[in-house]
Amino acid sequence: MFTGLIQALGSMRSHGEDRFQISCLPEASSSLLSDLAIGDSVAVDGVCLTVEEILPMGFVAAASPETLSRTTLGERQRASTIVNLEASLRVGSKLGGHFVTGHVDGIGCLQESTQTANSWEMSFTAIEGFGELWQRTIARYIIPKGSIAVNGVSLTVADCDPSGSWFKVSVIPHSYAETNLSYLQTGNWVNLEGDILGKYVEKFLRYQPNSLVDAPHTASLDGITPAFLAENGYL
Repeated sequence: MFTGLIQALGSMRSHGEDRFQISCLPEASSSLLSDLAIGDSVAVDGVCLTVEEILPMGFVAAASPETLSRTTLGERQRASTIVNLEASLRVGSKLGGHFVTGHVDGIGCLQESTQTANSWEMSFTAIEGFGELWQRTIARYIIPKGSIAVNGVSLTVADCDPSGSWFKVSVIPHSYAETNLSYLQTGNWVNLEGDILGKYVEKFLRYQPNSLVDAPHTASLDGITPAFLAENGYL
């Protein structure tokens, strides 16, 4: 479990077909490496990876074929790149972002990045080339004012289209400067993870078993209306 608050930036290089060497940048905070141990989980651009080897200024982690096929890591095996790094959340730690699992839902593409007086406005779309199913998987969890992790960075959706396949976020200068969002160029790919709470709500609404032994069946949502939600404190 992570928070989406990036602790450090690192450079990533291929260390074999499915292994990566991540080196923290010199100016990165030492808090990430101070108590890092083999077997720990680290979010690398929002992808939860397991530390297999500790290096003086970084670590080595492996990615499964599933992870390589569903995230941007698979496209970066032959190049050095700057990645966002966050160690897993510990009991008692501050939760300043939102609950991030490190299980990427889909791939996005940066459409536009514009600097305003007090922020950077960045818009993204899902990439159809990675499959229509992936686009539907992430899009349905994107709602105005909802939470989303872009390359592991916890952000709030400022605007989106009705389907959720296009959305815009407003990034404050600190988050922009301290993450690899500042390195992105139009057309670059990013990892997207929707809010886990929305996934469970969807699951509970869609399936309601009649008993402990009955198979789940699709529930009627006719009674779930904006008026109903407002009356019960959800809007």
